[in-house]
Amino acid sequence: MLYFDHSASTPPYEEVIQTMMEVMRAHYANPASLHQAGTQADQLIGRARGLLSRLFQTSGGTWLFTGGGTEANNLAIKGAARQFAARGKHLITTAIEHASVYDTFRQLELEGFHVTYLPVDESGHVKADMLLDALTKETTLVSVMHVNNEVGTVQPVEEIGKLVKTHSRALFHVDAVQSIGKLEVAPERWHADLVSGSAHKVRGPKGVGFLYVRDGVALQPLMNGGSQETGMRPGTSNVAGIVAGAQALRLTLDQMPERQSRMRRLRAQLTEAIADIPELSLSGSEPFAPHIVHVAYPGMKPEAMLHMLEQHGIIASTKSACSSKDSKPSRVLLAMGAGTERASSGIRISFGDEHGERDIDKLVEALRATVTKLKPLERRLT
Repeated sequence: MLYFDHSASTPPYEEVIQTMMEVMRAHYANPASLHQAGTQADQLIGRARGLLSRLFQTSGGTWLFTGGGTEANNLAIKGAARQFAARGKHLITTAIEHASVYDTFRQLELEGFHVTYLPVDESGHVKADMLLDALTKETTLVSVMHVNNEVGTVQPVEEIGKLVKTHSRALFHVDAVQSIGKLEVAPERWHADLVSGSAHKVRGPKGVGFLYVRDGVALQPLMNGGSQETGMRPGTSNVAGIVAGAQALRLTLDQMPERQSRMRRLRAQLTEAIADIPELSLSGSEPFAPHIVHVAYPGMKPEAMLHMLEQHGIIASTKSACSSKDSKPSRVLLAMGAGTERASSGIRISFGDEHGERDIDKLVEALRATVTKLKPLERRLT
């Protein structure tokens, strides 16, 4: 089978698996304990935290470890909104955010916050001037993703960050879960106060997220009961996962220039081939992340396409993994102006380190065979 679902999760590096096992065997003590074994475990976490600061060149601020990217997003958004609610209760995000961001803002609306959801154009991009129009004296947080997890469009987060800092006192949060390891992530250059990431998207273990918090930024914790992670994320630390997750980040970022170049070639190869299949159409437009291609077959259920592709040895996905079992039309495609039929017929293909040109050839062959097989059933499967 060829696995083209790297945006959902990635196969861990062999070195990361070995590190997980070694740390679990040798450093099982609670890092919050005062004895030597606990201190040694705590030192490992400290080294992992320092490694993230060096990798992302964040001289001011700290990296908090969480239970995943979803928790990192929740902590950033709820923590900031609630911490500064006395200053103002207006928040800004976009209509195409990942569910862990979008649904978090919906929950905050139930708590009395007012949220502006910035629209995107047909290409899937936010216009920075619309953010400028949305900012008010009551705005305390702006959250914009770097790379859309469904169609792969890249948002102008550096430009947005400058506008936020020039025209408001609001905090700026970036969900960088889909961009780390594929595009440069630069919290300080983005003027970001908060940046989220996830280890299992960069060939690390599941259950490990990380959140950059700029110096001077206080967050209201989601949970209570301990002083871990400067009191912002209490609970016994996942020592093995944190150490292995930091290692995966290092390995991934060390290889990023070559990966980015190779994936762009593969993406071009795939999109050129899809352009010759009239039943299929690509979603969005440049700039794209190099590892995601979204394709729609209007009139066809995406589940039918995925099952047929799997019969040809291809694994892909619909939407994001968090929403893949939801049969509703894609919220992202609807926000981009797609009709219900198109928004209900998309599949996402996402590359990884193991893929080469021959794998793309096999994928294209499978797509052609799938369309040929399903075309007689068109619209009867919608």
